[in-house]
Amino acid sequence: MTPSDVGTQKYGTHNPFPNFRFTGSLRPAYPLSPKRAVPDSIPRPDYADHPKGIPISERTADANTPKILKPDEIEKMRVVSRMGREILDLAASYVKPGITTDEIDAVVHQATISRGAYPSPLNYRQFPKSVCTSINETICHGIPDQRKLKEGDIINLDVSVYYDGFHSDLNATYPVGKISDEDAKLIQTTRKCLDEAIKVCKPGALFRDIGKAIEPIAKENGCSVVRTYTGHGVHKYFHCAPNIPHYAKNKMPGTMKPGMTFTIEPMINFGPNYSAEHHWPDDWTCTTIDGNKSAQFEETLLITETGVEVLTAPVKADA
Repeated sequence: MTPSDVGTQKYGTHNPFPNFRFTGSLRPAYPLSPKRAVPDSIPRPDYADHPKGIPISERTADANTPKILKPDEIEKMRVVSRMGREILDLAASYVKPGITTDEIDAVVHQATISRGAYPSPLNYRQFPKSVCTSINETICHGIPDQRKLKEGDIINLDVSVYYDGFHSDLNATYPVGKISDEDAKLIQTTRKCLDEAIKVCKPGALFRDIGKAIEPIAKENGCSVVRTYTGHGVHKYFHCAPNIPHYAKNKMPGTMKPGMTFTIEPMINFGPNYSAEHHWPDDWTCTTIDGNKSAQFEETLLITETGVEVLTAPVKADA
């Protein structure tokens, strides 16, 4: 073990898992801040107050069947998706060396509740924070803590919002200060994987063809596609049908139909190892098995009569 594995780290915090075999240089920095409060006046999903954070509604047949949204439901998805984009862009503006991921969580939490919305990750299956912050070799589900961002890091911010009975879900990976050319290429490759996958989407397209668009781009750039985690349906339920694998030659059945909303969110690892099975003892943080860096981008999509609408797309500046 290195000195950062035990005792007090240079940030004045401690690593709660001193005997765990980490795959890279990233370490947790505890203690976590207390759970942030959500005003009672804000409507919340069923898992928000469940003692174990279980989303009971996601176990229903309705959640396990791809849903065609009605016009009024689509408009609610547009509203919550725009809200999610605003919050992600705000959080991204705070990314710089020296800020802690817990401070970013505070920004996301306050921005969400100030809009009368609930931060979807909070207490979902007992996730303790309002945003996922995944640094360097973390593939997904990093828990905001007291670690300060450092020059050369990359960080993914995954924002999800619940408002007026509907969820939105999006994320992006950002450089922290100046990063290496290799890391910049990883970020660019991952964004290209998502953009090309979105081009596949239209009525009648096959869900399994999304991975066919993603994996060749990753391989051409010396990267691999995580297989354990998928995109998913999102609307009244945070996670529901359909599942969206991001790798080629998957067997996912089903075709896209107007009114469906779902995410595409490829997780791309640098190097040939796509396994995402190395989990920290916090039961959430998932890292690459070789310590190489990983990047991710995600958008919430709507299949329209003529193609696809990116509900969480960045707002275009006025000309």
